[in-house]
Amino acid sequence: MTVTDGPLEWLALSRGTLDRAAERRDDDAWLAAAWDDPRTRVLPVHEGRAPVVLEPAPALVFVPPAQAPAGDRRLLGVDEDGTAYFTVAGEFAVEGAERAGLRRVGAILGDRDSGLLTHAVALEHWHATHRYCPRCGAQTRVAQAGHVRVCPADGAQQFPRVDPAVIMLVTDPDDRVLLARGPQWPADRRSILAGFVEPGESLEQAVAREVLEEVGLHVRDVRYLGSQPWPMPRSLMLGFTAVTDETGLRPDPAEILDAGWYTREELRAAIDAGEIVAPGPLSIAAQLIMRWYGGELPHMPPF
Repeated sequence: MTVTDGPLEWLALSRGTLDRAAERRDDDAWLAAAWDDPRTRVLPVHEGRAPVVLEPAPALVFVPPAQAPAGDRRLLGVDEDGTAYFTVAGEFAVEGAERAGLRRVGAILGDRDSGLLTHAVALEHWHATHRYCPRCGAQTRVAQAGHVRVCPADGAQQFPRVDPAVIMLVTDPDDRVLLARGPQWPADRRSILAGFVEPGESLEQAVAREVLEEVGLHVRDVRYLGSQPWPMPRSLMLGFTAVTDETGLRPDPAEILDAGWYTREELRAAIDAGEIVAPGPLSIAAQLIMRWYGGELPHMPPF
C-alpha cells in the first residue's frame, strides 16, 4: 500500500446514510406531521453528548417526541423507510443509556448513527454560539428546521458555520513520515501537520503554506484524499498527502514543540516502547498514517 492509491475509503465521521431532506426544512405542515408521527425518533444532545448503549453493539438511543427535552426541533433527515429523525438540545436522562460524545463512540457506531451524532453535535454547537446577528446584534430566530438563523431586524440569514482545515501527511525522499507535537500536547502524542485555510487561499496553497510555516519545508505533489466533518467545534478536515525533497526541519516554536522523520520500523518501535501512543481510528490523521504505514498501527485503541 502506498499513499497514492486512490481516495481514503473509510472515515469515521463521514458515514451518514440518511437523506437530509433539505426540501422539507421550510415545510411547516410536514414538520408538524413528522413530529406527531409515532415512528419519529429524537436524539437528545447536551454539550456534545447523546444517549448511547454499548452492548450488544454500540448504538444511539432515541426517544419519542413526547419524551424529548424542551427546545428547538432540528431535522436530521429521513431514512429509506420514511422515518424522520430530529435532534433537540437539552438535559436528558435515558434509562439504560450512558452519555457519550463523538470522541468516545464516533468510530464504533454504525454508519447511520455516526452520521446522525455528527450532524446533531454540529448543529448544537452552532446554535449555542451564534444566537445573535453579526450585523446588528439582534437575537436571531431559528428557521428551516434548525439549519438557518434569521435576524428579526433585517431578515438576514445566518447558516451553520464550517471552518475548512487542511491536514497533510508529508513524506521525504526516503518515504519517511513527518510527525510533530504541539506545545500543549502530552509528551507521547505525535501527529501529522494541520492548519486552517485562510481567506483567498486554495486548499493546495494552504497545505504548502502550513508546512512551510510550521516546519520550514517546501512541498510538492499535493494530493487530496478525502474529508470528514470534525464538529469539535466546527471544522471540516480535508486530508492530503505531500512530498518534500528537503529533510532539514525548522519547527516554529509557537506551533510545534518538536518534529521528526520516522520510517515504518522506527514508528513501530516508538509505539512499542510507549514513546508514542497510537491514535484511534476516529481522526483523518490516523487514517492517513495507517495508509502510509500499510495497515493498523500497533496497539491501536478501538476509538
